[in-house]
Amino acid sequence: MDKITAMFHLSQPTIEALQKIAAEEGVEAGDIVRDAIKRDLFRRSRAKKSVRTDERLVAPLRALLADDFAFATGWKDLQARLSVKGYMLQEAGAGLALFEIGNNRRVAKASDFGTSYTKLMRRFNAPFPGHSHIYIFERDIARSAARDR
Repeated sequence: MDKITAMFHLSQPTIEALQKIAAEEGVEAGDIVRDAIKRDLFRRSRAKKSVRTDERLVAPLRALLADDFAFATGWKDLQARLSVKGYMLQEAGAGLALFEIGNNRRVAKASDFGTSYTKLMRRFNAPFPGHSHIYIFERDIARSAARDR
């Protein structure tokens, strides 16, 4: 791969530290800088992207779906209520997210509606059907039992 010369400014203490490390490792200071940049670019490309929900989108949805989340009697009832309005809940990591039916586009996390997965599990006394993180429910039940003793 062709190398292109890049010029940038470093403080004197940084230059001295680079030169010391380079001498100890038997390489040039430029090698250390190139490797550091390469590692950082790789790390950034692999970093989990933050999925932030747009509050301008969530606020009207929160109003539209508030009664559905508040009055659902179980998971099946909640999914039925949401589906009438074109939405569904699906597993997302260790929690739940709201998706549009049809195009399966993620809209928001369940917690964006003031109702976390844990709160819903407690209320319905059951984990979300098919959720792979069943341990969350089991852990919560064990904690509740310990508190009741």
